Amino acid sequence: MVFTDKESYGELVKRGSPPSPKVKNAAFAFLFGGAFCVLAEGVKALLSSAVADESAVGKWVTVVMIALGCALTALGLYDKLARFGGAGTLVPITGFANAVTSPAMEYRREGLVTGTAVGMFSIAGPVIVFGVSASVVYGLIIYAFGLY
Repeated sequence: MVFTDKESYGELVKRGSPPSPKVKNAAFAFLFGGAFCVLAEGVKALLSSAVADESAVGKWVTVVMIALGCALTALGLYDKLARFGGAGTLVPITGFANAVTSPAMEYRREGLVTGTAVGMFSIAGPVIVFGVSASVVYGLIIYAFGLY
C-alpha cells in the first residue's frame, strides 16, 4: 500500500492504534514517580540518623538512588516498572542511572571500551554535554553581571 499524502497515512495509523488511557497513565506516572521520591526521602531519613553532616547525607542519598537505578536495570526490573509507571520512572536520578546502565549492558559484548563505554554514553552523552555547556554559559552570565 502506497500513500501519497500524510493525511491518509495519518488516518490509517489513527484507525489502527488503540486509544491511550491518558488519565490512567498520568496516575501511574504520578504514583511511581512519587514512590521513587518517597523512597529517596526514606533513605535520607535513615542516613540523617547515622550521619551528622547534612551535606554528606544529600550526597549519599544520590549515590544510593543511582545504585538502585543501576541495580534495577541490571536485574531487568526497571523496564518492568517502566511499563506500569511510564514517565514516573524518569525521576532524574534513577532514570538517568537507567539511561546510562541500559545501553552499557546492551553493548558489553563488544568490549569494555568500544562496547560498554561507548554504549553507556550514547544516551547520556548529549545530556552531559548540554548540561555542562549550559552550566558554563550560566556561570559566565553570573560572572559577567557580578552576581556571584
